[in-house]
Amino acid sequence: MHTDSIDVSTCTGSILEHGAQVMTWAPRGEAPVLFTSRAGEAASNTAIRGGIPVCFPWFGPGRHPGAPFNHGFARTTTWRRIGATGDEVRTVAYRLDRKVATDDYWPYAYEAVLTASFGSRLTVALQVTNQDERAFSFEAALHTYLAIEDIAQVRVEGLDGVSYVDKTADGAVRHQEGPVTFSGETDRVYASAGPVFVVDPVGGREIAVSTSGASGVVVWNPWEEKGSRFADLGPGDWQRFVCVEAGCVLDGAVHLEPGRTHTLSTTVSL
Repeated sequence: MHTDSIDVSTCTGSILEHGAQVMTWAPRGEAPVLFTSRAGEAASNTAIRGGIPVCFPWFGPGRHPGAPFNHGFARTTTWRRIGATGDEVRTVAYRLDRKVATDDYWPYAYEAVLTASFGSRLTVALQVTNQDERAFSFEAALHTYLAIEDIAQVRVEGLDGVSYVDKTADGAVRHQEGPVTFSGETDRVYASAGPVFVVDPVGGREIAVSTSGASGVVVWNPWEEKGSRFADLGPGDWQRFVCVEAGCVLDGAVHLEPGRTHTLSTTVSL
């Protein structure tokens, strides 16, 4: 499985052709900003827990009959590397198209290009073009795992007053009051594109996440009971990450006419 290793003056990082998945990123002199599980194994037909998985063309369980892939097929597929440029900022691009799809559950001609720019900040962009004669709709998310020291001490700022869909409560719609804090399983789709700020007092840093082309921000942590059931998480790993995801999901799914393009991106910085 091919890995692009990044080592430039501003940062280090890595990205896999498997899922076009950014695995690591650290500004020069800083601790890793992305969490990656040490218990997971990269295999050709499995998702990898950590980094920034690409969810496409749906989010969560497949909405199409017979669709076997949770969060779509993009994150378990080998993308084709189409270019890499830059020294101080290294930009790598990967491509996926109709050659990777199953007509039974997503029978459209499309092109998806994932571009990752590694520098003093990390920007990941997913560009989807409708190459079909029909319109289609899709969901997408850049499922960013952020490394933190203790989820119980972390807070996410920037979402005060925003409504959200609570996926742990059968999709109930609620409103955020104050910063997001964590004391149990959290799985929420916020009706805001950010920016948001992950304040990690134990780690002594703040991580900023901004988006473009997103309909909302997903905030997720499985907590202890659910996290302990994931074979690809090590003991206590659930405490060391929070996911803050740029997304076009649920009612924010993208409707794309023939010949049109939509770009979803996220930028992570300290």
